[in-house]
Amino acid sequence: MAKAKTVFYCKECGYETSKWLGQCPGCRQWNTFVEEKVSASPKKARGISALPRQKVTSIFDVSMEEEDRISTGIPEMDRVLGGGIVRGSLTLVGGDPGIGKSTLLLQVCRNLANDGKRVLYISGEESLKQIRLRADRLGGFEKEVLLLCETDINEEASAIRETRPDMVVIDSVQTMSSDELTSAAGSVSQVREVTSILMQIAKMEGVAVFIVGHVTKEGVVAGPRTLEHMVDTVLFFEGEQNAIYRLLRGVKNRFGSTNEIGVFEMKEQGLSEVPDPSRIMLDGRPVDASGSVVVCSMEGTRPLLIEIQALISPTSFNMPRRTTVGIDFNRVNLLLAVLEKRAGLQLGACDAYVNLAGGMKLGEPAMDLGILCAVISSYRNRPVHPGTIIFGEVGLTGEIRGVSHAEQRLIEAVKMGFSRCIIPQTNVEGLSDGIRSQISIVGVTGIRDVMENL
Repeated sequence: MAKAKTVFYCKECGYETSKWLGQCPGCRQWNTFVEEKVSASPKKARGISALPRQKVTSIFDVSMEEEDRISTGIPEMDRVLGGGIVRGSLTLVGGDPGIGKSTLLLQVCRNLANDGKRVLYISGEESLKQIRLRADRLGGFEKEVLLLCETDINEEASAIRETRPDMVVIDSVQTMSSDELTSAAGSVSQVREVTSILMQIAKMEGVAVFIVGHVTKEGVVAGPRTLEHMVDTVLFFEGEQNAIYRLLRGVKNRFGSTNEIGVFEMKEQGLSEVPDPSRIMLDGRPVDASGSVVVCSMEGTRPLLIEIQALISPTSFNMPRRTTVGIDFNRVNLLLAVLEKRAGLQLGACDAYVNLAGGMKLGEPAMDLGILCAVISSYRNRPVHPGTIIFGEVGLTGEIRGVSHAEQRLIEAVKMGFSRCIIPQTNVEGLSDGIRSQISIVGVTGIRDVMENL
């Protein structure tokens, strides 16, 4: 019988050591080591190393045939995946508990099964009856979806090889374990081993594998950081549990863009896609209210119009408060400092609250000019014209820098009924005559220009 030994693993990078350390030598993070008992006997190699040996091939001999993608039947998810599911890919789906991960994947299983694909749903958290109850609530199942409730990864691997499905869902990777390791399910070594076996199955069998991952209280996927490096695609669900809108964001994607987002609405029948999120985000926007500005952010290939709200009020404390929701806190502090230095606004005696409406979280530099204008509007208590849209990057010297995809942003603004835009002067020069005739364009080069035209 193999003797068990104690090993310490870093949760961030998977660094292994025989004793506990305060700081990880690999990733330089503090207090990330966890203790686990593992078998002292050597294990068989897993993952890519277990694949059949390949010959050395010239790059010019590699076939350039287009990837065979499978549509999920949900255009918003296809957009995030880069056009659909790639055969032989391994995708990690993370998010807070109750956000809708299992619901969305069961909807994908339903669509693929109805399209004639063979689908296997493996759960280590729910019983068969619970999965059937959710399926009845979602409705629309015309053809069978294969189900399996199991936590042993070796049994699951055998089931996958026997059924030979087109797609497999593992819900969740933290509940799966291998009997070759003595540590408990969900530990660093178990998660890494299970993911390695699933990666081997995906590559050798040509099966698209989706694994659900739990998140920690910090909002990152639980387990070693190497888990995200092992998979091909990482999708992350964002949104508050009490909010009806959910964002599916591509954090990593070897087969497409990593900046794409999909917007979903939670309903009784499951998650419903939102094809026009700009209209939803601007619904209920106040009219003639100071501190309210509409900006345009590019999320991948999609322009998204969203409202930024700012509230500037005299402080009653020795140190003024700075609060942000949905926007980077340090970025807002930087822009407030630029306003004080370059525009002469006395914000040191005021509390500043900046909010991104709709429960979104965005961090594109093109929103800098919108934040700046919202703060100026609230400070002067003068509303910005409701038909105005603003975007641009702001530098520390007060200059307004150009941003990418300016014309695409303006086309979205025209579609939403906006009549005037304040944008960087460098972007004005590259616009076509067609967009110039549809919307009034004001080019600005610095903060003084912005304050004059606002």
